[in-house]
Amino acid sequence: MAAGAGLIDWSAPWLAPWRDPGEALDGAVRAGADPLVALNGRAGTPVRFVPQSALPDGMAYEQFIFETGQVPTRENLHDFFNALCWMVFPQTKQRLNRIQAAEIAARGVAVRGPVRDAITVLDENGALLQAPDALWDALAARQWQRLFGELRPLWRQAQLVVFGHAALEKLVTPYKSITVHVWRVGAAWASTAGLDAWLAADLTPAKLSGKPFVPLPVLGVPGWWPANEAPDYYADAEVFRPARPPRAVAQ
Repeated sequence: MAAGAGLIDWSAPWLAPWRDPGEALDGAVRAGADPLVALNGRAGTPVRFVPQSALPDGMAYEQFIFETGQVPTRENLHDFFNALCWMVFPQTKQRLNRIQAAEIAARGVAVRGPVRDAITVLDENGALLQAPDALWDALAARQWQRLFGELRPLWRQAQLVVFGHAALEKLVTPYKSITVHVWRVGAAWASTAGLDAWLAADLTPAKLSGKPFVPLPVLGVPGWWPANEAPDYYADAEVFRPARPPRAVAQ
């Protein structure tokens, strides 16, 4: 984490849910605090953070967390954001870990399967969106011009949190093609604690196995990037890709 100290622009709109604990932690590390000591000094986290060297050779990372309540952590931005997610979404992270451990117990480490794959997508690159039906339907259909043009005012009624720690790491140095995988949230939330409780309850192996994600080039979100005020920003088909045509059914 010390390797990334001072690089984060905490005024970025996608960091609003993470700003208070993240800025405090980032400041402590930049002031010379030991990163693990700073992490473990935060209240309310159901795990402890330990050096990466604590993970035994040949043992799955997820299984180690489940059995010991300890998270192997490197000093880089990727693991900084992972630790921050444990702080802000403790119930969700614990729920994901328990499902991972159950899958490993049932199938072994080598067989990942759709549930573990979906957990990785959400944990690394997920985002959480509560939005009006019209907005969600346009997003699911990849109707980019409608989503960000005609329906642009509806974004004021939406709530979006970038949840995946790999996505948050990428956004430290933003670029247009950063794409998150969106999980739809059923109702508006008043606090991240409320969202955490809702999401932990919503996560089930059955729902995860269906991979209910929709891609979103996140710097297209109104108010999140100055360049997207220009209408032709969304004409870039390499980023705002059209929906795939349905597969032909064999006769």
